[in-house]
This record gives sequence, structure tokens and C-alpha cells, in this order.
Amino acid sequence: MKGKVIVSAFWTKFFSWGKAQAITIFPFIFLKHPAYKKDKVLINHENIHIRQALELVIIPFYFLYLTEFMFRLIQYRHFFKAYLNISFEREAFQNEENLYYLRERKVFSSFKYLRSWKEKA
Repeated sequence: MKGKVIVSAFWTKFFSWGKAQAITIFPFIFLKHPAYKKDKVLINHENIHIRQALELVIIPFYFLYLTEFMFRLIQYRHFFKAYLNISFEREAFQNEENLYYLRERKVFSSFKYLRSWKEKA
């Protein structure tokens, strides 16, 4: 499944506290600018989040995402560093340029990024 792309600077800002150019709120991908619709890497990154949310039955995905973010925020004391070290983001960033990743991705792949404690950024 791919997310339904919606261009809305308001909702993108609202859901990301003004910090993101795009954000996935299942089943939607909100983009800040219309030009981002053509950015295949960005759309792929967000579709990886759609798949992560689906396999965790949506609500638990957001609970785990926010819980891990809070843990990382305490750990790193820096918003962006905490965000980059969320396991779901690690998977998405590492594989966003592989436009075939979702075809070959194994179920629950994001959990292998949770075990990897190497700091990013």
C-alpha cells in the first residue's frame, strides 16, 4: 500500500510542529510544497513509514514511534539527533534511495534498526 499524497503546508506544519517538509499520518502523506510530489526519494521515505505503520496495526506504530522519540530526546538532549536515531527513521533514511526497497523488504525490518545503537548525526 502506498500513502495518499496531500499537499498542505498547514497540516504538515501542524503534525510535525513545524519541523518537517513531509510527514506520514496513516494513510496520508502530507507534503509542505507541491514540488515535493516529484521527489521520488522523499515519497519513498514516507511510504516506508506507511508500511511500518501497517505491519504494526497503525496505532501501536505511532505509540512506539513517539515513545522511542522521547527516549532518544532524553538520551541525546537534541531534537534533530533524537529524530534521526528513531529506529523507524533509521530504516527509512537508510533505504529511501532504493526505490525497490518496499518490494524486497521483510516484515518488521524496522526492529533490526532498534538493536543498532550506533549514533547517527
